[in-house]
This record gives sequence, structure tokens and C-alpha cells, in this order.
Amino acid sequence: ATDIVSRVMAQKFSTKLGQQFVVENRAGASGNLGADVVAKAAPDGYTIGLITASTHGVAPALGTKLPYDPINDFKPVGMIGAAPYVLVLYPGIAAKSVSELTALAKTQPGKLTYGSAGLASLAHLAAALFTSDMGIDITHVPYKSSAQSSIDIIAGRLDMQFATVGPTLANIRDGTLRALATTGKKRVSSLPEVPTMMEAGVKDYDVALWLAYEMPAGTPDDIVRILNEATNRALQSERVKRVMVDNAYFVSGGTPEALGQAFDKQISEFTEIMKAGAIKFE
Repeated sequence: ATDIVSRVMAQKFSTKLGQQFVVENRAGASGNLGADVVAKAAPDGYTIGLITASTHGVAPALGTKLPYDPINDFKPVGMIGAAPYVLVLYPGIAAKSVSELTALAKTQPGKLTYGSAGLASLAHLAAALFTSDMGIDITHVPYKSSAQSSIDIIAGRLDMQFATVGPTLANIRDGTLRALATTGKKRVSSLPEVPTMMEAGVKDYDVALWLAYEMPAGTPDDIVRILNEATNRALQSERVKRVMVDNAYFVSGGTPEALGQAFDKQISEFTEIMKAGAIKFE
């Protein structure tokens, strides 16, 4: 999903600013490898990073030792949007609802497996919250990306994961993945028949993957303003809106200052969630 959004936004940036934008994927470590590249890039306006709730929310809240400072090594540009995950299963698993999955997991502690985009990713936290809330034991199998884990679920080598909606939508519709619930407050328009986790009986469960742009600390304010304006304008285009809806993202936009405040709030909220649920990552 991050790649899809990055590319459509880059096209709009190129059109508006008259400069070619090249999307470079640096997968791994829940997005932290890519974030580190941005943090250490020259603050000359030629590097802009797509960061997520994993790189600037979950990992800092965990006290994870990061190669970058999520606050001081970056300069906020603007929020893009946020999307819930969808809990998907290998169709061979004998569970067609969250309650049935919970009951099955309780009869087989530690036997069922779930994948994620890596340790301390938001997808990992989403699953950890679910298992903590429901009192079940499911074994975590971290991957380099959620695309890789989706392949293994379809093949039956992995049982489930909290996946981004867009890249898994076709598999859900053709029956190679079974969707049980989405993780936001509202149902996803592209999956109207799939309940939210709260509708499925998981109390106060609300997890969404947000995306935002940042640049290296020290980038001149006038460059940040130009890219903030380009971001907000791109988010108003019909093509970007369509891509965002298809990938279950709710468009945000906004100022660099608002994004900086959102980071502080998100880290604080994740810290409290982990304390309340006694969640610890090895």
C-alpha cells in the first residue's frame, strides 16, 4: 500500500513542480531501514520520505533502539491519510468469524501462526493487541514485507495476518484469502460486508496505519512549504482520491505543524496501549 500511494503522489508532484520524482523502496525492519535513509540524507530538499505509524509511532513507543531519532532527525511535511487493516486467514482454517477464530486458537495454544511486516510494525501491534484482548496465544512470524507473508498465507504455509486492504482486496474477492474483520472504527467501503473488530466483539479495538511525508532535519522551511502545498493539492485530485479509497485510506492532509503534534500524540497513545495490555515485544 505504501508503494502504491507513493507512486501516485510522486506523479502529481512531478506534474506540479516540474521535477522528476523517483520512488525508491527500502523494505525491512518494519520500515525503519527506509526511515534511516531519510534521516541521514542531505537536507537539500531532494529527499522526501514516506513514514508510517510503525516508524514514528510503534517503534518509539516500545523504546526500540533505533538508528535515528524519530523527532529530532526529521522535519514534518504533511499527513497523507490513514487506513485500517483487515484480518485475513488461509481459507483452509476452520473459522469464518472472529469468535470462531478465537475459539479455535484457545483449543490450540501457540499452534496457529500470523505474519507481519516485521517486529514492532503496526501490523505486529495490531495482532498483539488482538491476542491480548481475546486471551489467546498465536505464534508471530515476522517477514520483510506484508506482501511476502500474504503469498505464504495463500499457499497455506502461514495461517493469518493483519494486512493492508488494497494489495489483498483481489485475493479476498477471489477467495484465496478469507477476510474476518477490519480494524478501524468504520467499515471499509470496498469491503462493506466485512465487520469491524468492534462489531465482531473486540471491545474498543481501533488500529489504523497512517502515512505521512517528512524530510531530513535542517531542510529549509521554504522547501518544506512547497512540498506541503504539493501534498495537499495532490490529495485533492480525483486520481489520488480514487487510489486512496481503493486502498481503504481516509485522506487527511494538513500543515507540517499539525503533523509534528500528531507524532507526539501517537507515541504517547501507543505507549499507554502497550502498558494497559501488558504488551512486550521480544
